[in-house]
Amino acid sequence: MSIEMINGARILLECLHRIGVTDIFGYPGGAVIPIYDEIYKYDGINHYFARHEQGAAHEADGYARVSGKIGVCLATSGPGATNLVTGIMTAHMDSIPMLAITGQVSSSLLGKDAFQESDIVGITVPITKMNYLVQDIKDLPRIIKEAYYIATTGRPGPVLIDIPKDIQLQEITYEEFNKLYEKDFKLEGYDPTYKGHQGQIKRALKLIKEAKKPLIIAGAGVLKAKASEELREFADKTQTPVAMTLLGLGTFPGDHELSLGMLGMHGTVYANYATDEADLVIAAGIRFDDRITGNPDTFCPKAKIIHIDIDPAEIGKNKDIDVPIVGDLKNVLTEINKEIGKLSHSEWIEKVKGWKNEYPLVYRKVSEDKLIPQEVLEELNNILKGDAIIVTDVGQHQMWTAQFMTYQNPDSIVTSGGAGTMGFGLPAAIGAQVAMPDKKVVLIVGDGGFQMTFQELMLIRQYKLPVKVLIINNSFLGMVRQWQEIFNDKRYSFVDLTYNPDFMKIGEAYGIKTVKIENKEELKNKMEELIKSDEGIVINCIVEKEENVYPMIPAGTSVAQMVGKRGVLEDE
Repeated sequence: MSIEMINGARILLECLHRIGVTDIFGYPGGAVIPIYDEIYKYDGINHYFARHEQGAAHEADGYARVSGKIGVCLATSGPGATNLVTGIMTAHMDSIPMLAITGQVSSSLLGKDAFQESDIVGITVPITKMNYLVQDIKDLPRIIKEAYYIATTGRPGPVLIDIPKDIQLQEITYEEFNKLYEKDFKLEGYDPTYKGHQGQIKRALKLIKEAKKPLIIAGAGVLKAKASEELREFADKTQTPVAMTLLGLGTFPGDHELSLGMLGMHGTVYANYATDEADLVIAAGIRFDDRITGNPDTFCPKAKIIHIDIDPAEIGKNKDIDVPIVGDLKNVLTEINKEIGKLSHSEWIEKVKGWKNEYPLVYRKVSEDKLIPQEVLEELNNILKGDAIIVTDVGQHQMWTAQFMTYQNPDSIVTSGGAGTMGFGLPAAIGAQVAMPDKKVVLIVGDGGFQMTFQELMLIRQYKLPVKVLIINNSFLGMVRQWQEIFNDKRYSFVDLTYNPDFMKIGEAYGIKTVKIENKEELKNKMEELIKSDEGIVINCIVEKEENVYPMIPAGTSVAQMVGKRGVLEDE
């Protein structure tokens, strides 16, 4: 009777399958050939062939953001592994559960500068929750289970597993593998807090009941905790306006009368005015990062602050807090909702409505033969009516997408927040579409960011993904140009993209239908049919070159220094 054996590469796939992974994004290379050989004959997991390792990481990221599942990417050693770093950092900054798996040179060659050797564990220490170099095949089942647990619990984040080639090829018996997999593990010192401290919740309730001008600032932590319903219940019951961070969009319905949209550097006037006037701020799953606070010393100057977050390291890091509550937002808001009665803040609500009426989001009008980026997004918003997953790259178009699109549901916008990673958009949209095959996925991308990862277009063709790629083409690195215009006296240093490639030919080269829209008539006549089609399409929108994103609070300043409240700079 023969004894069934299993090698390290097969153990990896078996463990991923058992923890619920169904899809991975990867790029092969010498140090992962044993893993790819097992993928070739393994039916339990779908592999999506990225065209660059950075693309694979962003694809796994987009997949995780919309599905709530862990995203998995796979690359070889050396340059393959280091090409994942930007994607790992992006996931780390936005607390995305990701498992990055890298091949490594054989154990006997470690530390000897072997061909395609890099210390990817050392490189990624600052941008992962945890990382592992596998040194014994018998540790592999435990490591994969631990990595999954760490990545998906508490504050989520990326974990990296580096597997030397010899470990991938080593074998143990299938019986021993099963015993190792079923063995429990314990992580010393890792014990996330899920229940809020009752004493702190009581202090929070007291402040909530006493407040005259309360404000909720909702961040991505609400989405991670799946606490959108609890947030809405609290806002409705207490009649508290809700402002959202960029990554918090979708936590609260954008068309709700209490919604103030996005706050911060390019947030709405009324959201930012509310932070300046509020006497109480309930900060739900936010980091108080510089893009919303500007100068933290002058942010929410009149308010007591209740900060609810699962990560104790965020409490008091950027802003002094009056009532800290460490715990899972869903649990904490459920406790608060049980204890709080109906409250009324009619005068405060009317004041906020007055700001909304006085300072709506607007943009300048131009002739019929030209297009303004904002009107392209307004038209898209009218077509989609909130029923889509919107993915963005980074830059001006990202801010206009946050301002002029309406987000009704959780996980309906995918964007790089903390890292601001150009090139994120296209692969993230592909990952989102793989995760949600029955949802419409629309990517909004600038002509600069599109060129960083457009090789991933091939996945749209290869896997017949109906992703809509909407290029906001202004032939500039728009956000950098805007800063150079305002702060550097229009010294446009290396932001002019007049020598862009022909995006029509690029789309066609990848076998994807590609359409150009250059004016209002074409926008009206073509956009709806293109967006509603069932195929992947590239839409090249030629827009005004020097349009700016307003309002704007210059970096490091306060609401008092806001410019462009009426959509242009000259009115200030």
